[in-house]
Amino acid sequence: MVLDIRLGDVVRLRKMHPCGSFEWEVVRLGADIGIRCLKCNRRVLLERSVFRKRFKAFVVRGEEETPEAPSTPVPEGY
Repeated sequence: MVLDIRLGDVVRLRKMHPCGSFEWEVVRLGADIGIRCLKCNRRVLLERSVFRKRFKAFVVRGEEETPEAPSTPVPEGY
């Protein structure tokens, strides 16, 4: 299963954080996924496989990253 995770996503995990919250914001993507608790602001770094196991649902989706085309200047007179 491929999970499309974006920066800014708010996700619900299966287990409750000790502060009582289930919801986390994705703040870092890479080999590991960085998440921040929305209640106490604690930051945690999880391996992708661990994140996938703990993931339950998306609450809010972050903006989709679209690769921007390189802008080439057009010379005057065209």
